[in-house]
Amino acid sequence: MKTDSQLQQDVSAELKWEPSVHATQIGVEVKDGVVTLAGEVGSFWEKWNAQSAAQRVAGVKALSSEITVRLSGLSKRTDTDIAEAVENRLEWTSSLPSGAIKVMVEAGWVTLTGDVDWQYQRQVATDSVRQLLGVTGVSDQIGIKHSLLGAVVQSDIEAALKRTSISEANKISVRVEGSAVTLSGTVHSWNERDTATNSAWGTPGVRTVVDLMTLAH
Repeated sequence: MKTDSQLQQDVSAELKWEPSVHATQIGVEVKDGVVTLAGEVGSFWEKWNAQSAAQRVAGVKALSSEITVRLSGLSKRTDTDIAEAVENRLEWTSSLPSGAIKVMVEAGWVTLTGDVDWQYQRQVATDSVRQLLGVTGVSDQIGIKHSLLGAVVQSDIEAALKRTSISEANKISVRVEGSAVTLSGTVHSWNERDTATNSAWGTPGVRTVVDLMTLAH
């Protein structure tokens, strides 16, 4: 198991390795495996990438982000301009049903609502909005349309886990209740955790994934 000092060094090194992040503007503190990032960045996209980079590091138990987005003069846009840019980006995204997602912008913070058929569509929507100029944050309140889940769903998810690179997939327990899936058990990295949750989200009709998995180091 890594010490807090080793973990701090590894996270700092990963931030420097990430080309979209100005690592010198971000401070890293670690206590009992919990990483705290603090500082100022020029865009929400940079903040998101910094958080993702920290989560990639083996040994990180949890992440607290105190990074603030401070837009420069060239990056500042009115909420109306941002809303129009978001609407255009969503309309141009071919995998999204036209008009399915509603947009609200307040002080640069974008809130997305509405319903889509698949989790990947929700992911595509939020990913595309994070990159837009002037955005200071994104709230994903997009729902997934309900469809009936049969008894086969649990076995489908378990089979998907075994097809992935997750080591000891049999240690992950899958429970299906209505349209909700609960994952529990042990994984060995954030990447395995993401792979497991993505496998659950890849099943038609799943509206909620509850992650009760723990990281083993």
